Parts: sequence; C-alpha cells; structure tokens
Amino acid sequence: MARQKLDPETAMKALSGLEGWKLSDDGGSIRRRFVFRDFSEAFAFMTRSALAAEKLNHHPDWSNVYKTVDVTLSTHDADGLTELDFKLAEAMNGFLE
Repeated sequence: MARQKLDPETAMKALSGLEGWKLSDDGGSIRRRFVFRDFSEAFAFMTRSALAAEKLNHHPDWSNVYKTVDVTLSTHDADGLTELDFKLAEAMNGFLE
C-alpha cells in the first residue's frame, strides 16, 4: 500500500467520509476518541484494531484509559497523512458497527 503523502485537498476529501475523525492543527495527522461501555469493550476494539494494523503494516499511536481509547494516525516515514491512515481509520470505524 502506498506510503506517499497526500496533498491537503485529498486528505480533507478522505477525512470528510470518516465519521468522528478530526484533522490535527498542523494537518499532519487525524485523531479520534472512542468511548465504550467498559474496559472489556475498549480492549476488544483495540485487539481488532491491532489485527487490522498488522495486516496493513501500519500502526496507530494510541492510548487507553479504562473505557476510552484515543487514536492518532499519521505515516511517520511520509511525514504526514497517507492512504494507510484513512484505511486504518475506516477499519476502526467499522469495528463500532
């Protein structure tokens, strides 16, 4: 999968199709906070997301406190957003359904 940095217009277009995700102030990453009913649900979400990240060979910056998972996606070797960030964000959103 491409690790080519997206231009701002393409990134904004991709972001518009992702519910709940926001662009960082510097435009170099996207972020979302996921809140679940309890720790078990949060951990299950992280497990599914980790498997998706492994398949994409693209790993999130994230943290978990009890039932909350904060995620930031950026492609470090491209110094910004790539197609991979939006694919992983889409997969994570899919785990909510």
